[in-house]
Amino acid sequence: MTPDTTRQSLPDDRFEVGIIVARRRLKGPWASHAWLPVAALPAAPQAAPWTKLSETEDEATFYAGAHEVSLHIAETAHYRDNLVSGRPSLWVTLHATADDTYEVASVTADPYEGESMAEGIGEIVEAVPMPPEVQAKLLAFFEAFHIERKFEKRKRDRADPEALARRVPGTQGKPE
Repeated sequence: MTPDTTRQSLPDDRFEVGIIVARRRLKGPWASHAWLPVAALPAAPQAAPWTKLSETEDEATFYAGAHEVSLHIAETAHYRDNLVSGRPSLWVTLHATADDTYEVASVTADPYEGESMAEGIGEIVEAVPMPPEVQAKLLAFFEAFHIERKFEKRKRDRADPEALARRVPGTQGKPE
């Protein structure tokens, strides 16, 4: 098997998804609307970013654009956790670029990275349903690269009770 053949048989570690966002009308006195990622498409369509897809009285949906999802070999256990969760998701982050304009800042399939992105101030992070085609890519990556690691609890070294007795006054805790 040549290196080119081997590389072709391995699953992709990057792929693009299309992101759909919604602008929803709010009823509160402090804001008139909110932006929210609502869906991911399994591939980037030919539409231009921020193309309006639909509009009702309470909500307008837009194709926000394509974004790359990168997979990392060290995170395969996280991807497994996502796939078996009952609701596989992609975490989408919207970043404000100006007053009431946003861009897709990141998209990840790692649930723990998604959770940490939600701790940022001023960014909008939502978990959106993962399309079946993306689930298949994630599963192929997991099956190709996951190595189960056995958890081993470390054992502490036993304290030396004689170490305290050997201290010399004035050495600031350093043994002789």
